[in-house]
Amino acid sequence: MSVPDTDPPRKLRRLGLWLPFVALGVLVAVWSGAWIWARGQVETRMDAAVQALGAAGYQLSWKDRAVGGYPFRLDVTLTDARVREPSGWALEAPRIEGEAYMHAPTSWLIAAPDGIVFVRPVGGPVAVKGRLIRASLTHPEAHPPSFSFEGVKLTFAPRAGAQPFALTSADRVEFHLRAGPDDQGGVFAKVDGGKAQLSGLMARVAGDKPIAIVWNSTLSKMSAFTGATWAEAVRHWTDAGGRMTVREAGITAGDAVLGVNSGTLGADRDGRLAGALDVTLRQAPRALGVMGDAGLIDPGAAQSATIVARARQGTGDAMQATISFQAGRTTLGPVALGPAPKVYDLH
Repeated sequence: MSVPDTDPPRKLRRLGLWLPFVALGVLVAVWSGAWIWARGQVETRMDAAVQALGAAGYQLSWKDRAVGGYPFRLDVTLTDARVREPSGWALEAPRIEGEAYMHAPTSWLIAAPDGIVFVRPVGGPVAVKGRLIRASLTHPEAHPPSFSFEGVKLTFAPRAGAQPFALTSADRVEFHLRAGPDDQGGVFAKVDGGKAQLSGLMARVAGDKPIAIVWNSTLSKMSAFTGATWAEAVRHWTDAGGRMTVREAGITAGDAVLGVNSGTLGADRDGRLAGALDVTLRQAPRALGVMGDAGLIDPGAAQSATIVARARQGTGDAMQATISFQAGRTTLGPVALGPAPKVYDLH
């Protein structure tokens, strides 16, 4: 009887020992190629966004761009980033950091660790710093995409030569944009623990007490909110029957309160706000008097509105009224206060 040859089994066992390492090497190579492709897509899409925004009159730029995060993330770091829209509003940041995971490349977390600067067309730049300044962007294909901004312990400092800003600080600032059912979009904003400029309008109303702001609204026909510019998008949205339904809104400045109970808003063909808001005003005579003294509304209109407010609030300190935006004018009950706010400029 012959003895079987035992060499082949040893060769098979040796091959089995190396197969996992070969498979791992192939997997690493494939994953590395996928990451390099994804990094190229990020850069390509950012460059395409710059060109598309430029064609619409917007300016988006940065000094340096670095894309890293291998192997499981896509990290984008921009230095001296700046975006400017046609009417003159701009946002600047010395450093912007963005991060997305490879398994969710359309969900981005964004932070501004060194603060931001927003530029007003008339008032000039305001530097914003805080303990936390971050945002998130997801579902870019939705109308609207999901966007959130959060700022904690913020300070607002106008740059040299700029006009004062209404707030000097805020404990918390939030802004959220969400897509909803039936072609709707939700807009929510909140400011807690705000402190006003000591010499400004809000300080005269609020005194040393904190300021709080809340805005909760739903927009219809969001798929129609498209266009190369802000003005074009608003016009398309308005022509399609788009309207904003205000669910909750209010400003609390010390003892003075402007609360919106309900209302519907849109824009007219001249780019001005149109619609009506049912409001509750507390300490209305005082607030209207300050606005008249500051020149925000005509002093004569402020005086007439104050008389109406005193008559309607009776023995209490609150009154119910309707603020209307119609034919380019803002009215409080029967009193015309001035032009309706601009939603967009025609030119």
